[in-house]
Amino acid sequence: MRLEKLSIADVPIEGQRVFVRVDFNVPLDQQGHVTDDTRIRSSLPTIQHAMARGAKLILASHLGRPAGKVDSRYSLKPVAACLSTLLGKNITLADDCVGPMVEELVGLMHEGDVLLLENLRFHPEEEKNDPRFAQQLARLADVYVNDAFGTAHRAHASTEGITQYLSMAVAGLLMQAELRHLGQLLETPERPYVAILGGAKVSDKIDLIFNLLPKLNRVLIGGGMAYTFLVAEGIPIGNSLVEVDKVDVARDILAKATALGVTIQLPKDHLIAERLDANAVTRVVPQDGIPPGWLGVDIGPQTVEAFTSEILGAKTVVWNGPMGVFEIAPFAQGTNAVALAVASSSATTIVGGGDSVAAVNQAGVADRMTHISTGGGAFLELLEGRELPGVAALMDKPGAET
Repeated sequence: MRLEKLSIADVPIEGQRVFVRVDFNVPLDQQGHVTDDTRIRSSLPTIQHAMARGAKLILASHLGRPAGKVDSRYSLKPVAACLSTLLGKNITLADDCVGPMVEELVGLMHEGDVLLLENLRFHPEEEKNDPRFAQQLARLADVYVNDAFGTAHRAHASTEGITQYLSMAVAGLLMQAELRHLGQLLETPERPYVAILGGAKVSDKIDLIFNLLPKLNRVLIGGGMAYTFLVAEGIPIGNSLVEVDKVDVARDILAKATALGVTIQLPKDHLIAERLDANAVTRVVPQDGIPPGWLGVDIGPQTVEAFTSEILGAKTVVWNGPMGVFEIAPFAQGTNAVALAVASSSATTIVGGGDSVAAVNQAGVADRMTHISTGGGAFLELLEGRELPGVAALMDKPGAET
C-alpha cells in the first residue's frame, strides 16, 4: 500500500462541494458539552484550508455507538457548537447525513460555507459499507477528502465506499501528516531506532513487534506485557499480570530479536504493590525480586535510568503503551519519566495509542513530541503492516514509491 497520497492541497477545490470525513468522535459530559476538543482542533487546518479557497465544505463524522438508529445522546449538536466557537463562524448542523433535505441544504451553500452532517452511525448502512448509502453520501459532493485517520482501518461507507462514486478522493492535511510520519517509521527511520512498548498485553503488540523488529535497533519493554517476557526467561513475577498462553510467543520474539541483532531491554527493577490501590504498600525490587502475593505496577528507578539513556541516544523513537498502571498516581512515575525522556530527546519522536497519548498529556509534554497520532487501532494496524481501507481508497501521489 502506498502511503504517499494526494492531499487537499494538491487539487483544485475552489467553488467545489468538498466532502470531508473528519473524526469528531469526542467525549461529552452529562450535560452534552465537549470535554476534550483535541480531535476537532486536529482537523482545523484542513477545514480552514478549504474555507480559504472558497470550497463548499460538508463535514461528516460518527459519534459514539448509537447502534444504527437515531439517539439524541449521540447527536453532533455539541460538536457543531464547539466547532462554531473554534472557527468564529456559525456552523449549520443538518438533521441527517443523507436524503433530499440534506441535498437541498448543500444546494443552498455558498463558497466558504460549512455544513456539518448529523451522526453517520444513525444509519446502520454506514458501518455495513452499504453501496446505496455510500452513493447517497457521494451525491452531496464533487471532491472527497479523508481527514479521519482514526477510522481509516474501517471499510465503512464514509471511509471507503463513497470513494467508488467520486472521481477525486484525497487525504486531508491531518491524514497526510499521519501517513508521512508513520511512513517514516516503516520506510526511512533514522538510526538508532528505538521502540518503547508497554501496556497490559503482549497479544495486542505481537504483529507490530514482528513487523518492526527487522527495522529496529532497540526495543524497551515495560508495562504489564513485560511480565510475560520475564516468565519466558524463567524469572519469577509474583502475582503480576501474565498472559500464560503468550509465553511461547514472547520466547519467539526474543529469539528473533537475537537473530536480527536487535536488543530487547526488559525492566531491571520494579515498583511492586500488594494490590492495585493508591494507598497500597509499595517497594522497589530487582528484576528477579517480585515475591508471591505482590505484583509489579511500574518500572523501577534503574529501569527509568536505562530506558532514558537509550531514548536520549536515539534518532527515531516510537512509543506505544504506558510503563505501568499510570492511571493510579503512585504507579505513574515510570511512565511520566519516559514521557519526559522522549520529550527531551533530539530524535524524531512519534507517540500513538490512547494510553500513551494520555500519558504525554498527563506529563505536560505533548507539545514537545514530533507527532502524536490521532489513531489508536489505525496506528497499530499500519505499523503491523496491514492495509488500511480508508488509506488504500485515496489517490496515490504520482511518482510515489510503494
